[in-house]
Amino acid sequence: MTDQTSSHTLNLRITGMDCADCALKLEKGVANLAGISLCRVNFTAAKMHIEGDINEAAVRERIQSLGYGVAAADARFIPRSRRRQVIDLLRQPRNTLTLIGALFLLAGFAAQYATGWSAVPLFLVGGLFGLYFPAKSGWAALRSGQGLDMNVLMTIAAVGAFAIGEYGEAATVIVLFSLGEALEGYTMERARDSIRSLTQLAPAEAIALRPCLDCAGHLGQELPDGSGLYTGGPCPWCGLHEQTVPVEELAIGDRIMVKPGERIPMDGRVLAGQSAVNQAPITGESVPVAKQPGDEVFAGAINGDGLLDISVTHLAADNTLSRLIYLVEEAQTQKTPAQRFVDKFARVYTPLVVVGAALVALLPPLLFGQPFFDTPEQHGWLYRALTLLVIACPCALVIATPVAVVSAISAAARRGVLIKGGAYLEALGRVKVIAFDKTGTLTEGQPQLVGLACTDNCCAEARQTDLLAGCAHCDEMLTVAAALERYSTHPLAQAITAAADRRQLPQLAALGVENLPGQGIRGQVGPHRVTVGSHNLLHSDRPEHALLHRLVSSAQAGGQTTVLVGQDDSLHGYLAVSDPPRPASRTAIAALKTIGIEKTVMLTGDNETVAGAIGRQMGLDEIRAGLLPEDKVTAMRGLVADHGDGVAMVGDGVNDAPALAAASVGIAMGASGSAQALETADVALMADDLSQLPAAIQLGRRAANTIKFNIWLAIVIKAIFLAAAVLGVATLWMAVFADVGASLLVTLNGMRLLRQKFTVPSMTVEKQ
Repeated sequence: MTDQTSSHTLNLRITGMDCADCALKLEKGVANLAGISLCRVNFTAAKMHIEGDINEAAVRERIQSLGYGVAAADARFIPRSRRRQVIDLLRQPRNTLTLIGALFLLAGFAAQYATGWSAVPLFLVGGLFGLYFPAKSGWAALRSGQGLDMNVLMTIAAVGAFAIGEYGEAATVIVLFSLGEALEGYTMERARDSIRSLTQLAPAEAIALRPCLDCAGHLGQELPDGSGLYTGGPCPWCGLHEQTVPVEELAIGDRIMVKPGERIPMDGRVLAGQSAVNQAPITGESVPVAKQPGDEVFAGAINGDGLLDISVTHLAADNTLSRLIYLVEEAQTQKTPAQRFVDKFARVYTPLVVVGAALVALLPPLLFGQPFFDTPEQHGWLYRALTLLVIACPCALVIATPVAVVSAISAAARRGVLIKGGAYLEALGRVKVIAFDKTGTLTEGQPQLVGLACTDNCCAEARQTDLLAGCAHCDEMLTVAAALERYSTHPLAQAITAAADRRQLPQLAALGVENLPGQGIRGQVGPHRVTVGSHNLLHSDRPEHALLHRLVSSAQAGGQTTVLVGQDDSLHGYLAVSDPPRPASRTAIAALKTIGIEKTVMLTGDNETVAGAIGRQMGLDEIRAGLLPEDKVTAMRGLVADHGDGVAMVGDGVNDAPALAAASVGIAMGASGSAQALETADVALMADDLSQLPAAIQLGRRAANTIKFNIWLAIVIKAIFLAAAVLGVATLWMAVFADVGASLLVTLNGMRLLRQKFTVPSMTVEKQ
């Protein structure tokens, strides 16, 4: 928003956040401003969302007072080299002061060991430079109501060490802590850049085809239609001109031109031209897809060797790529169960550490006569308590999960898999049973009419050589069936209406059309009551229909779906539709079994014979056919009850929405063409096939294992050094190295997921 006085919502990109505590501090600090009803900070995406009666100037001032900055609202992401990232890191005020403090610290140690002079002044100056921002941040946390955080712990430890004369150690603690925070900020910025780089997939400008306006060369001439003189507006002689414009200026319906080899700047529909388009950056498909007039294209895809004239179908802020980026960023706000536990634990843990350190410092001297200050023989209990504060800093625990989550979600997005939150990422790793819808999931979802026959048997001989042979009675049956099916969006209905159009049959009107979920459709066509539905719905035991039933059974045995057509009280005939399996489905299901999926199930409304034929081709373990939408939900709940929370459902994201919701993880197909699928599913496969599913499950498993390893690594390191601190073995130097080292280890380990290669049998999925 640009309103500097007040607005209802405000979105800002924050700079300078290097830990999860920063987000909490900002949320509480800004939420305390008058008029703010909601403040939410996405740490991993570095974005703030505010709602209420907002004074933007006051918000920006509060953010700056807490030690952070606000990026320009219209700043477009520019990829940075490692060198540029390091320079930007050093230019941040906190890091500049920390670097100066480090130089004084090194000078102090050099003077102390080389000359034997007192280095206390150098340690004091270096410590003050390093202490400024931690102390400022700690005070801001207390003032904002966040309470004790890691900056408070480190400030207390450093000031206490200075107070007892441990100048070198005090300066080392605070400078190394600030350096560790800077390095964590650097690694988090690298992870954020991996998300922001998605915006680079689509160009910032497009070549628009626009009419010549107010053409000076033709003003005053007689218009071609003789209606008068040309006085301005679109020139009727010049036609369209090429004009390079920012994508934000394009409107729906505008025409753009994409030259060979260029990236497509906007979602649109091809008006003219043919080309093979590489959609891998958006959908993960490894093979270019042929595009011709009428086909959809996505912003960020790469045009092949053809020139495309495209009509814009979505605004720049609402195209497939923009929705993908938005959902990836929103996904990072959805915390895993492990992360929610750690966040709650850290809020209780930090105050307890301060209380525990105070007890460690006071009780042994008061109750057992132990030394409070250091002695020549051992460290005093005050020193041990200060060491305990440094070691107990929860930074490594807090950062352990979000870095792994943002890395895994970003890696998945680059492979055409949208995971809508850390909880779903973790759930993917637990999947042991997967249920699949048939039409549009295991099959192409574009069925075609492959056979038909009428009850009169007048075309039986012709059917021996041509299952689609012409017949007056069959054409009449197809005509009335198409009249009803034009009111349905089901793929089978589309196949029937398309066949009627190809035969150029008349389009009849239908009245009182009633949809029978999972069974068929019926309505009034002319003087007749017509029903189009499943074999179960229209089954007839009349002897004269025996041949028709044999033909139906034969078609179903071959994997074809059949629908019967009834007219009034008689059976008219049947239509056979075939929906071929997707080429990658069988390979993907085999790969799922190889990586440890225990059971694969088909849930379909199709009849048992057709479902069985497709299921056997796919190599599925169990087939449940003839299911109504509510039956799918019941089946899914049964699978969850039998197998726990490791059950996934794969469907089209619209018709299967109830079953997707009932599963532990709902996975939508064809998300690139369905905004609803993007919004309702937990996971969306951006390409219309299953080839990325095995890799996505492996990614979920490795992310879960990485999170567990990070948490346990942080806990074990802290437990060891906590014990060493209480026993007087650990020093402040050792403590800060352990804390900073643990934080860096878990951060770098989590970021490994960004570039991980996942291989399953017969398919390799790599970062595009």
